[in-house]
Amino acid sequence: MNPMLVAKAYGAVQKQVSGLHEEGSRTHDVGAAFSKVLNGAMEQTMKSTQNAESQMIAHSQGKAELIDAVTAVATAEASLESVIAIRDQVISAYQEILRMPI
Repeated sequence: MNPMLVAKAYGAVQKQVSGLHEEGSRTHDVGAAFSKVLNGAMEQTMKSTQNAESQMIAHSQGKAELIDAVTAVATAEASLESVIAIRDQVISAYQEILRMPI
C-alpha cells in the first residue's frame, strides 16, 4: 500500500471530522455527528470506487493513462480499507458492550 494514498484518505476523513466538530459542539448530539462521519466516509468510498471504475473503463478504451487508473484503484482500496477498519472497531465495541454485566 502506498503511504501517500493512505495519508490522502486520512486527510479526507480528518477534513470531514473537523467540519463536524464545530457543528457537534453546538448541538451536543454525538450520535448524529458520528452518523454523519460514517455517511461521509461511505460516500467518499463510493465516489472513489466510481472514479476507479471510470478510470479503468477510460483506460480500456484508450482514453486514459494506466497510471491514472492504477492511482484511482489504489485510492479506492485505501478508502475501502479505512471503512472496513471503522466497521470492525464498531462491531468490536458493540460486542464489548454486550459482554458487560447488567
